[in-house]
Order: sequence, then structure tokens, then C-alpha cells
Amino acid sequence: MSAPIPRVLIIAGSDSGGGAGIQADIKTVTMLGGYAMTAVTAITVQNTLGVSAVHPVPDEIVAAQIEAVLSDIGVDAVKTGMLGSASLIGVIADALAPLAGRVPIIVDPVMTAKGGAALLPRAAEGALRERLLPLASLLTPNIPEAERLLGRAFASFGGADAPESALAAMAGALRALGPAAVLLKGGHLDGPRLVDCLDTPAGLRMREGQRLATRHTHGTGCTLASAMAVLMAGGRPLEAAFAEAHAYVRAAIAAAPGFGAGHGPLDHGHPLRSSKGDPKSVG
Repeated sequence: MSAPIPRVLIIAGSDSGGGAGIQADIKTVTMLGGYAMTAVTAITVQNTLGVSAVHPVPDEIVAAQIEAVLSDIGVDAVKTGMLGSASLIGVIADALAPLAGRVPIIVDPVMTAKGGAALLPRAAEGALRERLLPLASLLTPNIPEAERLLGRAFASFGGADAPESALAAMAGALRALGPAAVLLKGGHLDGPRLVDCLDTPAGLRMREGQRLATRHTHGTGCTLASAMAVLMAGGRPLEAAFAEAHAYVRAAIAAAPGFGAGHGPLDHGHPLRSSKGDPKSVG
């Protein structure tokens, strides 16, 4: 039986700058009414200018964190982010397999940091495809991540001539790898319009919006996946969660505080400031 407050287990890396990783995940889950728990997979040294070091947490310690949460507090959804190695993916897949089909498992296939640093070795991509994707209720890649998972360029789906059709075709190819649903993010496409594609057993849903002119987009992928996790944990249908998560992320980008000299963080707490009449927040 689910808890009165949706419990979300986040299995991801730590971002010392606070904009992405478990820090963004915890803020998002909390702001959307959930209870966030974590299994930390790595400690990264980073700020808005990029990642300068990564210290992996031993596989057995990650597994122990997961077991500690599952055996006592329980979960209503799981969200994975930065994983870092094939062996760790195997450990996590073993731990999550009993939950598959019982609670939502949202897999955000974090492969590269916003500044370009590699976060998932190429050698681990096979483990991600074969072990974790078949357990996923929802896979949330961006286009570069989708290209790596499929071993195909976006252009091979006709992306240059018909980007929306290519998004749909790419999302379908990703679903064929095993996840129950795919949310393919179109933020890497050129142009003023943003299009995200949700592919589910019930069909396709596109969500469009105007691109915001800002460099403060660090952690958008983590934030969107965590928003989906907590909303689905609370019982939202997939399409309703998609609409609400999309709106939350867009508002957080619009209300970004402007911190740092590089890719700055979002304002995950914008609903708090909006309720107090802060003109910086769009609500």
C-alpha cells in the first residue's frame, strides 16, 4: 500500500554545485509533494563551469543504500540517474527487478554532463540497454543519449527534414529496447520551438513550447525525470504527469536565479517565491 506522501528513491550522483544530480532530484521531489530518499552512486566535483572530478561510490555501498531504504521505509517510485559502470548497473538492476511492474521505475540515462564531461563509459552502455531498460516504466533520454542507446544518428530517422516525425520514430525504436514508455526530449534540436515526445502503449503525445533564451538550464533532465517520478508515485496517469512535469521545469528555467558563470541552475523552489509574490517567478 502506498504512503500518504509519495516515497521516491533516487539512485544517482551528487552535484556539488547543487544544480543537477541528487540535489536537483531532492528539491524537485520535495517541491512536488514527495519524500525523497537517495542511494548515492558517485560524488562529483562540479559547478556551473563543468565537472572537474568524479569519485565513484563502491557498488556494494550503493546496493546497501538501496536495501536500507527498501527494507524499512519502502518506495512508491524509483528514479535512476548517473550510474557510472556496467558492474554498478548490474547491481542496481538486481535490486530493482523485484519492483518492476509494481512501482514506477524512471530511468534517466545520464551519459554526459551539461559541460561535456563523460559520466557513463561506452563500455557500460550495453549493460544499461540489456539490464536496466527492460525494467523501466519510463525512459527519459535527450537526443544525444538516444543516439548512443540506439547506435544511430538522429539524422538517420529523417531528422533534418521532419524533426517531429524523427522524434516519434526514435522514441518508438527506444521503446523496442524494453521500457514501457519513452519520453524523448527535443531540447537539442535547433530553432525557437521545443518539442518533447512521449511514446506509450496508448500512443504518441507531443508537447511543444517556445525555447527560453537562457544559459541557465543545468539539471533540466534530472529535474524532469524526478518530477515524473514523484507525480507517478502519487498516482498521476502518465500523460497528466508529463504535462505537469513539463510545466514545472519550464517555470523553474524561467525563474532561474542567474548563479554562476556557466550553465546555471534552475530555481526548483519557484512555487514558494511565486506564492509570496516574487516577480522573478512565473509560478
